[in-house]
Amino acid sequence: MRTLSALLLICFVTACSTAKKTQQARANEAYDARTEAQRNQVSRPTVRPADAQRDDAGRSERRSDSRPATAQTPAPVKVMADGPALGTTPSVSTKTAGEWMVTSIKGKFLATDTSSVRVYMDLTAKSPTGETVLNPTDFTEHFLIAYVMYPDYNNRERLGYGTVPLNAQNVRVQGDHLTLTFDVKRPPSTDKKDGSTAVLLTEITEVNSGTKARNDLTLRFKAAKLSDRFTLFDKNGKQPQLRNYVNVGDTVVIRDVNGTSKQLFGVRYRHDFEAASSPMNTAPRPASKSLAQDSTLSITTNQPFVISHEGLYYFVEDTTDASGIGLVVTDKRFPKLTRPEKLIKPVLYMSTSTEIGEMNQAKDTKKAFDRYWLSLMSGNEEVARKTLKAYFDRVEEANRLFTSYKEGWKTDKGMIYIVLGAPDRVQRNREREVWVYNRRANVSEVNFTFTKKPNQFVEDHYELVRYIEYQPIWYPIVEAWRTGAIRE
Repeated sequence: MRTLSALLLICFVTACSTAKKTQQARANEAYDARTEAQRNQVSRPTVRPADAQRDDAGRSERRSDSRPATAQTPAPVKVMADGPALGTTPSVSTKTAGEWMVTSIKGKFLATDTSSVRVYMDLTAKSPTGETVLNPTDFTEHFLIAYVMYPDYNNRERLGYGTVPLNAQNVRVQGDHLTLTFDVKRPPSTDKKDGSTAVLLTEITEVNSGTKARNDLTLRFKAAKLSDRFTLFDKNGKQPQLRNYVNVGDTVVIRDVNGTSKQLFGVRYRHDFEAASSPMNTAPRPASKSLAQDSTLSITTNQPFVISHEGLYYFVEDTTDASGIGLVVTDKRFPKLTRPEKLIKPVLYMSTSTEIGEMNQAKDTKKAFDRYWLSLMSGNEEVARKTLKAYFDRVEEANRLFTSYKEGWKTDKGMIYIVLGAPDRVQRNREREVWVYNRRANVSEVNFTFTKKPNQFVEDHYELVRYIEYQPIWYPIVEAWRTGAIRE
């Protein structure tokens, strides 16, 4: 047991360390051929599993009928990417040896004035040897960037287009990734909204191979929302932080492009939000609970401040505003989880209620956590260590990618990401995202649909459309975690 504890400690202090080109033209032709009614319909998921089901005891068994389960294909959504980088969602790269490739893109805009916006992107890219590209010169030499604007996801009329010159001024390194900054002018008015909104499709092309990665971002040139004008920046006020969390004690700056000084009113909520429920749980969602206000504060934009307590913070210009800027303040180790009482929570996605109850009620949470992993792996400490590391690497990445008004591992996207990993393809329109998995050992293809829901704290809050048909996919993968078969 002591040996495992040491191994677990080593595991948690180690930093976690990743789509094939799609047929864009064909996908868009198919999309444009569908009717508006089809686009707005949310239907059953495509599920083509291997012939395995799980019985009530949680064990896998062969189906008596060897034919694969099938279901209706989901309503189409426009494919907004032609490569591994799709919106804010990373994909597993099938990178050809010797090829430079962008592996993820995350974007945000801030209004500069009524005629233009500034676009910020966090980029991760790999060299031919598989190393992360952290030299801006390497990126500028191997990639080209262009963009086009459309009125909406459902409208193919071009409002404007251009290229983005890459240089040392707009491509920079920040930590473990690169950042890109460029301005976009408001397109000529072509609709009843006077051109106030547009969908920006940015395309990053590798010079030699022509491999493309695309990102879609909705722009609002009449920036009514506070979050369209102000956002979280680094402590020096130089670069936006494209995330919704900070660590307790961090120096925080909320600012706009022009460095405007404005008083914002803040509210702190101390609430432990629930984790995502099973993908097969089709019961109606419980009514949203009202949040109890814990304390208030006042800040000035473009001026650094420190938040000394964990919780969910909400900043507005006026206390009557319907939307503002949400910020989750976490412990100093987040997005990692290190404390035993926090480590036991994310394993609910691969555990029984009895197992979770035993760990929650244990007097020594650390020992109970160790016993849990050892018992699953039949006492094999090496398998336990590798499986545990693989699982919590995904938990950390889910926190990094999907934290909204609650920790990323608790979100619907975080749950799917932890159990299945990064999707092989992502399709998105204005109302929803579809994650497509088609490279898993026990499934030829399965789709998970997330619908966008209004949320006062964050812009990108999505909820999973749940179906009982996910059972023959979900349970075998959970069983693979429980037996140590997944140790990536």
